[in-house]
Amino acid sequence: MDELRVLIVDDDPAIIRLLDAVLRSAGVSSVAHVTTADKALAQAEAADIVLLDHQLPDHDGVDVLRSLRDRPESPSVVMITAHGNEALAAESLRRGADDYLVKDGTLPSLLPKVLERVRRERALKRALHEAEAELVQAERRAAMGEMTVTLHHEINNPLMAASAEVDLLLTGGEALSDAQREGLTEIRVALGRIRDIVKRIGSLRDARSASYAGDLRMIELGSATSSSPGLPGVARGVALLYLPDESVARVAALLVRQAGWSVRRCHAASEVPALAANGNVSLVIFASTRDLPDAGLPPAGNRGYQVIAFGADDVMERATHADLVVRVPFDPAVLGKELRELGLKA
Repeated sequence: MDELRVLIVDDDPAIIRLLDAVLRSAGVSSVAHVTTADKALAQAEAADIVLLDHQLPDHDGVDVLRSLRDRPESPSVVMITAHGNEALAAESLRRGADDYLVKDGTLPSLLPKVLERVRRERALKRALHEAEAELVQAERRAAMGEMTVTLHHEINNPLMAASAEVDLLLTGGEALSDAQREGLTEIRVALGRIRDIVKRIGSLRDARSASYAGDLRMIELGSATSSSPGLPGVARGVALLYLPDESVARVAALLVRQAGWSVRRCHAASEVPALAANGNVSLVIFASTRDLPDAGLPPAGNRGYQVIAFGADDVMERATHADLVVRVPFDPAVLGKELRELGLKA
């Protein structure tokens, strides 16, 4: 389990001791606790997950939840309610709580499971931000490609004509003064520099920037030929991806590309079997459901590609044709490692 910072908010010493013991036995070493809502709001910024009692001496726990959700960087919140307060638990979920636990005999066994699920959801959200940033970068690279065509068309031809005219003046035999010859030579050098810059822009593959003149930024042309960081120089073929949840699909597509596959998205489950039969498809990723746990794909011995099934716990046992089963929410770091291992077996 990744290192989590957990804040316990409860005024009952016995509950605090119980939660602390369960957390530490589950491998969580960074545990703090406070007894009031005001202290919780003051210290929540330093926590990843808040275990929040709904009855506090100074404020209601739901009010604390509302205040935390109004913050731009909010920790995950697990409400802890007394037995019989299921209505309050439902209200907490509507107001943005990640989960809830009841103060009864199931709490010690359920807390590690809830904590692990919330941790995976947090990791998935972070990976979604990375996927969105990667999408922005792809759009910027596409825009740079269009800009390169424009530069070559609008600048390169007149630049070559100007350079030719300067060369003719310098070698044409006309009587030029020393000052004129020196000026034309400087113009030729300047035109050569512009030509080299246009050439470097033409090979630009990544929009890396550096500071220039205070707060201004400029693209570094010196790194024009470098490839995007983190992408391996491996080509594993095409990965066919059908995941209706757009957030999950973005993260999965990013991880698959980082593992060396190119990604082709499907828009309907019915497309998967026929497209998977294409000879260049080496990986198929699909959403497993109760009605279609294996997406209509053949067993491993009757296909030339590997299969990854995504789904909830209650349907994954039926995805028997999958080489890898991913339970949603998933940990992107773990999935990235599994994809690299799967690629090595291909």
